[in-house]
Amino acid sequence: MSATRARTGRGTRRSALARLRRELHALYFGDDRRAVRFHILLLALDLLALAFFLLATFVEPTPALARAELVLGLVLAVEFAARTLAERRMRRYLASWQALADLLVIATLLVPAFAGQFAFLRVLRAVRILHSRLVLRRLERFVPALATRRHAVRAALDLVVFVFVTSAVVYVQQKPVNPAIRDYLDALYFTVTALTTTGFGDIVPVGTTGRVLAVVVMIVGISLFIRLAQRLVRPPKVEYPCPRCGLRLHDPDAVHCKHCGTVLRIPTEGA
Repeated sequence: MSATRARTGRGTRRSALARLRRELHALYFGDDRRAVRFHILLLALDLLALAFFLLATFVEPTPALARAELVLGLVLAVEFAARTLAERRMRRYLASWQALADLLVIATLLVPAFAGQFAFLRVLRAVRILHSRLVLRRLERFVPALATRRHAVRAALDLVVFVFVTSAVVYVQQKPVNPAIRDYLDALYFTVTALTTTGFGDIVPVGTTGRVLAVVVMIVGISLFIRLAQRLVRPPKVEYPCPRCGLRLHDPDAVHCKHCGTVLRIPTEGA
């Protein structure tokens, strides 16, 4: 009798876990109104976390700040666990760079020993969200014009991500040796002036590593600027794979594929 009850209890727990995973999968990957609201909530959480990370560089460490980081770390840990359960292939997701970035961010919040040396890794949380194609698809539902400028938006996000990450690296690498860089805003200011090749000269890199970093910022930044300019100049296109030849980019009002002439059925909201 006890063995039967034990098996029944295990079966009930497995069934409850399966229902929870289905519910979470519907929230993270669904297209209904509830899923859209959930993604807006997640986006707000990540933007709030990013704002907290940036503002924390302007204040001295205090017990109140440590408690706030702990609370935020617990919230992000719960969200990470929910996201993992929502995945069909949990092991594959846990091995992805997005999951590893999230784990590093959570570690910098929950383990005080990581805070000083690896605090810049918190910015990776925002990188993952800003670069998420799922988020872009959600935003396109609220701003339809983004669908025709999807590649330009992605190029702009690449540039934003590069600026944020590079500024974090500059902050961590230069702050101990460069008195001109006191907080993240100084690092951001230096990154933007170096990236645009303006170089005002009030903040200059210190040491060989700093100079190499400045060179990388200028070379990669100019490349991203050129890519963004190309995307903005090109006529707007809609991404819709042709069922015959596979051509993906078409004019927003295209009826036939320019490559093979196949009739296209591009979803539109009408005029």
